[in-house]
Amino acid sequence: MTPELYLSYPSAFLIGLLGSTHCLGMCGGISASLSMALPVGKGFRFRQTLMLVGFNVGRITSYALIATLIALLSTSVASQWAEIGVLLRATAGLLLIFMGLSMGQWWQGIRYVERVGAPVWKRLSPLTKRFLPVNHVGQALALGVLWGWLPCGLIYSTLGWAALQPSVGSAALTMVFFGLGTLPSMLATGYAANQVRGLQGNPLFRKITGGLLILFGLWTMPLQALAGF
Repeated sequence: MTPELYLSYPSAFLIGLLGSTHCLGMCGGISASLSMALPVGKGFRFRQTLMLVGFNVGRITSYALIATLIALLSTSVASQWAEIGVLLRATAGLLLIFMGLSMGQWWQGIRYVERVGAPVWKRLSPLTKRFLPVNHVGQALALGVLWGWLPCGLIYSTLGWAALQPSVGSAALTMVFFGLGTLPSMLATGYAANQVRGLQGNPLFRKITGGLLILFGLWTMPLQALAGF
């Protein structure tokens, strides 16, 4: 296992943690609705936790599945084109910079990137209605699996990084760590939606997290390798 691989797991977690404000806008509403749909009474907190965990496990499972598919494709392409790794890393870094600019509310160009996954989501989104309202953890899990395919620039940027991993398993694990990084905010949205949304709308918080994501993007981009193209 290479040093870069060791570094990628905590970095993927940190990207998920920093970018989770964006996740709140994309997935926070459905996460909060899981809690609000439950009847208040004995065992409410336990049922709420089951629903939220089920939804997020499903969501993270889809991230790992998508990473597996992309890693299989990139491995096949890399066998024929040696420079694919440099371009994947450059793309991942560029998307992280776009994501940071969006988080900091400086530029919303990441929305154009998110349109890439729109055709897939157009086919999957009607299926989510079959699991609403959510009455048990199985429905929450299935809903999370579908929701994991929602077009998201933050996910796309991390997938580019995951595709650089030396094996399909490590690519999937990179996305698992990314998903775990988004977990605190997603769970907090279910438990305390109003407080978390207040943080989401805080301009200073958004600028700090956006700036950190831009730094991650610059660190990811192989500038010396690109200069040799």
